[in-house]
Amino acid sequence: MATVIDFEQKAVARLKQRVAEVEEANQDLIAFARGHSGAVSAIHAAALAAIDAEGLDHLIHVVTQLWPDILGLDAVSIALVAGDVGLRADLSGMQFVDPRLIERSISDIDSLVMRACDRGHPLFGPAADLIRAEALVRLENAPPLPTGVLALGQRRTQGFSTRHGSELLLFLAATLSRMMGRWLLD
Repeated sequence: MATVIDFEQKAVARLKQRVAEVEEANQDLIAFARGHSGAVSAIHAAALAAIDAEGLDHLIHVVTQLWPDILGLDAVSIALVAGDVGLRADLSGMQFVDPRLIERSISDIDSLVMRACDRGHPLFGPAADLIRAEALVRLENAPPLPTGVLALGQRRTQGFSTRHGSELLLFLAATLSRMMGRWLLD
């Protein structure tokens, strides 16, 4: 006598499992798309705020005071070197610093470094102890304009890790570099 094997129950269970996996992948993709869209909007808003600056001092204010809120970050600082002068600006104001510190920082960055850290880069100043994720972006300009580093930091360890995020940050740094040139050459 032949035995009938019931494949239906196993096939239905396997199909339900695959549908659940596809649904989870869909939700992950939707979450990524929403996050990416939000990041693009934030970068655009930051770039527009920089474009609206009425001078170099106002541009530095926008970067250090407004960008943290616009970009959802805990700290933003900018360090510039021109000739033998080094400047660092953050939430607490602007200070002269040894230009070699900035030049060393620039030499360590190809275009962009995004990383988790136990302590933020010294260019963050007093906020460095709080930073757990940082993005350091080179600011490129031809002499006599300053070169430098844009430092973006947050207390959470995740955040700066995608290729799309790096393209957005490079765009933001290029915008900032051009805006500095606009005010320094006029």
